[in-house]
Amino acid sequence: MKQYLIAHDLGTSGDKATLFTTEGEMIRSAVVSYDVDFFGDNRAEQNPQDWWNAFCQATGEILEGIDPNQVLAISFSAQMQGCLPVDEQGIPLRKSIIWADQRAVKEAAILEEKLGADHIYELTGHRVSPSYTIEKLMWLKKHEPDIYQKTYKVLQAKDYIIFRLTGKFVTDYSDGSGTQAMDLKKMEWSREILAAAEIDVDKFPELHNATDIAGKVTAHASSACGLGEHTLVICGGGDGPCSAVGAGCVKDGELFTTFGTSAWIGGTSTDPFADEEKVLFCFAHVIPGKYMPCGTMQAAGSAYSYVRRVICDGEDYHLLDERMKRSPAGAKGLIFLPYLLGERSPRWNSDTSGAYLGIHPEHTKDDYVRAAMEGIAMNLELILKAYRRKMSVVSMILTGGGAKSQVNAGILADVMQVDFQVPDHVEEATSIGAAMIAGVGAGVFGSFDEVGKFLHFRQRYQADREKENVYGFVKQRFELAYQGLLPFFKAHE
Repeated sequence: MKQYLIAHDLGTSGDKATLFTTEGEMIRSAVVSYDVDFFGDNRAEQNPQDWWNAFCQATGEILEGIDPNQVLAISFSAQMQGCLPVDEQGIPLRKSIIWADQRAVKEAAILEEKLGADHIYELTGHRVSPSYTIEKLMWLKKHEPDIYQKTYKVLQAKDYIIFRLTGKFVTDYSDGSGTQAMDLKKMEWSREILAAAEIDVDKFPELHNATDIAGKVTAHASSACGLGEHTLVICGGGDGPCSAVGAGCVKDGELFTTFGTSAWIGGTSTDPFADEEKVLFCFAHVIPGKYMPCGTMQAAGSAYSYVRRVICDGEDYHLLDERMKRSPAGAKGLIFLPYLLGERSPRWNSDTSGAYLGIHPEHTKDDYVRAAMEGIAMNLELILKAYRRKMSVVSMILTGGGAKSQVNAGILADVMQVDFQVPDHVEEATSIGAAMIAGVGAGVFGSFDEVGKFLHFRQRYQADREKENVYGFVKQRFELAYQGLLPFFKAHE
């Protein structure tokens, strides 16, 4: 009898459920959307009941015509760095404060003052930021003390779904490392950070490998979501580390670039990947015993979409490809800074904004489009430089919606001077990662090396070595543009 694995990718805008065979064939997927509540002071929250409703609906859709008892295991890739307080019965005490929420600025400053930015980075692999769970929990303790006192555990998105399925309070090491409360080397909750934050360690769930079995689907959960009783529920992991597996980067030193709404360069490492300049950060991997270094820029596809909408009146993407082909490498000297939403890697500067510089009468829409794509590529190349300080990088895997464009892939290759391989399912990396976790956890796969069952590489892009000199000059101007505008950015705080 054929057996199946289910992957759920619990993102910010919705839940994507995907049904795979244990041989790696993708059968079908379904997406169910939910809302984010954005409000003053850069706050962002979600209702965890919306996650559960979406999970149940998406599961039902992909199981249509399938015997639920043929589903061997289920696992997750999910948004990270949230803060959902629940009581001893697992009932949410308030909405979840999600990763995008920036309210805990003062709490981040307090933590940095107590322990120092360098020490926190050394302990956790991350810069101090209000994005992380520990700072959000500090805020909760100060501003909503009654809820803090009632809090039994603080959960991430996938952890809440796991509780609803199994009744167990667990998280995995990758999500743990996204809380900024976990010692990355010891792989345990950091008593030092929790003491400085004045947070009780017991409020965090048990840490597990992503491949550990959290439990089996209970009868009550089965009736709600349609999964068969006793289906194995595997812990799963954060979406970043899952995407590394889904891109096929499972061995030490392998790197990939994802070009989606945001963009990042990540990979797999045997040791924590410390970066002296803190351009990169580092998660515990979903592959037991491994780490996932990463550098993420805020606006990649979203910056390109802005240019498409405002400058090109929403033209089809294939028309934008034709525009870029008509503009020469370097876009006739036009420079684009893709910092529409501030910037994480490599700048770590929330005051930045987007800009075009070097405008002349000869510039056309074609040049504006190409300059936008080149600006995104140049920012990614600065992230890549942080990796190249420690290792040689001549080839990578390219995933994400932006990888569908041959022109985009070619520009990325030429600017970054790397050769790219593109898998056939460019937008399924996180789902494939979750499916692999389910398969390894259930014993279907002997190791993550079997990810090749899910991936087929049919497109390759070689960097044009003759473009290195052209783009070398453009990169200098790109850096001058950013540095020259720093006083302007600062004046507009």
